[in-house]
Amino acid sequence: MSEITIEQAQSAASAEKSVYQKITRRLIPFLILCYFFAYLDRVNVGFAKLHMQDALSFSNTVYGLGAGIFFLGYFIFELPSNLLMQKYGPRFWIARIMASWAIISAAMMFVTTPTSFYILRFLLGVAEAGFFPGIVFYLTLWFPSWRSARTLGLFILVTPLSTIIGSPLSGLILKLFEDVGGLHNWQWLFLVEAIPSFLLAFVVLRFLDNDVKSAKWLTDEEKAIVIRDLAKDQENKRIANHGKMDTSLKSMLSNPYIWLLSLIFFSFNIGYYGINFWLPSIIKTSGVTDDFHIGLLTALPYLFGACVMVWNSRHSDLKNERRWHIAIPAIIGCVGLVLSTYYNGSTFWMMAWICVAMCGTLALIPTYISLPGSILSGTAAAAGIAVVNSIGNLAGFFGPTVLGWLKDQTGRTDMGLYILAGFLLLCAPLIFTLPARLANPQKKI
Repeated sequence: MSEITIEQAQSAASAEKSVYQKITRRLIPFLILCYFFAYLDRVNVGFAKLHMQDALSFSNTVYGLGAGIFFLGYFIFELPSNLLMQKYGPRFWIARIMASWAIISAAMMFVTTPTSFYILRFLLGVAEAGFFPGIVFYLTLWFPSWRSARTLGLFILVTPLSTIIGSPLSGLILKLFEDVGGLHNWQWLFLVEAIPSFLLAFVVLRFLDNDVKSAKWLTDEEKAIVIRDLAKDQENKRIANHGKMDTSLKSMLSNPYIWLLSLIFFSFNIGYYGINFWLPSIIKTSGVTDDFHIGLLTALPYLFGACVMVWNSRHSDLKNERRWHIAIPAIIGCVGLVLSTYYNGSTFWMMAWICVAMCGTLALIPTYISLPGSILSGTAAAAGIAVVNSIGNLAGFFGPTVLGWLKDQTGRTDMGLYILAGFLLLCAPLIFTLPARLANPQKKI
């Protein structure tokens, strides 16, 4: 190879790196901000429970069912929502989702009975359906699969960040807003945390572009680089699928690996959301009574988990390997969750093992979420991501519900946590039934 050819190759690599850095700086921080408030509005019911449950005389079963019923609405409407995003464009549809969930989240302050609690939580799931898988699909329009895990790792960083920042914030709102304006502190919690989502919906309409071609902030040369890489990515997928690359909805529904990925995500989410919705209560049971301190302790496992998640997603892209980067964290998450139950009388050791559990649990998310988009394209990719996410999130109904029912029956949470840990462990053997040629991203050549 001549010297000038080497220089040209280095220049091309530098230009490619520069354009993806530019796209990342433009899109990822803003999408993180949007999902931060979406996730906060979804899970702040865990903090509201600390006072709402006594104020409204809700049993643990009622709370668990209400927390989980969100995912039934999410499950039913997620696939239609993602398909409508393709029809109306990501910019309009993401804005619509954000405005509607903000209104319903604020309406949670008017809950007075179990029935109204169930209805509003269900409607919140309907409103938010399609947001997360829509963003995942949206990113496949900008980044090829060999860059997907690290990109998703940055975006999904919002999951722990929402808890790291949102937990102390929620605890502080509960502490400062009791009886302000004649409202309970949990009512203020729902109202205050819904306002930013509503305002951001209008920012989305002005800030986001539907795809690379419509991005005025990219030069023609920069657009050409991304379009070329995306075309190469499609060719790699076709080769991995033995020359077949049907992008239709029918091809997605008949693809057995999409249903396998759905089962894996279902198993994972039973463990994850069980911890997520009950952690503030578990911490309170260990002897911590101050709302703000509960918020700080709830944030701690997510802080450690965020660091491990970013490292694992980057290492997965570096090694072009997905399955071990999912299986090992799932096992670590299971072990941490089981051991946390042995030390539930000690806040320090219980929190230490919850931190281990959350490190494993969060670490596998971005690597796993990149898989449907690596297997499918076009409409099939949008639908496949929605199906995997909706079936997986259906577990969010079962995890909190089972834990709440067992808490009422036994007065303890350890048996429920064992069940959650078992489902988390199941992810490890299941992921190896996905062929490596499909799971691992194809290197760009």
